[in-house]
Amino acid sequence: MRRTLSALCKNEPGVLAQMAQECGKYDANILSLAAGETENPEVSRIVLRIDGDDAAIDKVERYLDSLDEIIQIDDLSRKDFVDRELVMVKVAMDREQTGQLMQIFEVFRANVVGMGQKTITVELSGDQERVDGLIQMLIPYGIKSMCRSGMIVLKRGDE
Repeated sequence: MRRTLSALCKNEPGVLAQMAQECGKYDANILSLAAGETENPEVSRIVLRIDGDDAAIDKVERYLDSLDEIIQIDDLSRKDFVDRELVMVKVAMDREQTGQLMQIFEVFRANVVGMGQKTITVELSGDQERVDGLIQMLIPYGIKSMCRSGMIVLKRGDE
C-alpha cells in the first residue's frame, strides 16, 4: 500500500537520514522524498511517499512521531491534499520529431528549458499523474536523462 506522510520537524542535521533509515528497518520502500524549510527557517517539512504493508508503515509513523525532532506528522493518505512534483526530462530529438514533441509539450504545458543538436530538455510541474503521463508520452522518443524532485504536499483547506 502506498501512503504519503508529511512531517514538520526541527531544521537540524541528521533528521532526514534518521527518517529514511527508519523506513528501511520496517521494509517500507521510499518512492519519493522531498524536504525543505517552511515559512519558519527553524522548521522543515519532509514529505515521504512510501510503499509497504500497513503494519510496517504504521510502525514507521509511530516511531517518527515519538522523536523529539518531529513536531507533527500527518498521514495525508487519509486526507484531502494538494500535491506537486517537478520533473526535468531530456529527450532525443530529430527534425522530423520536433513538431510532434512540441505538441506533446503544449498539451502537458511543459516548458522547453534547453535545446541541443540532438536533444531537447523540458520541465513540468504538476500532480503525480500529470508528470507520469508526460513521461509515458516521451518514452517512445527516447528519454536520455530525467530528474524528479519528489512529491511535495499540503493539506487542502484551512487546516
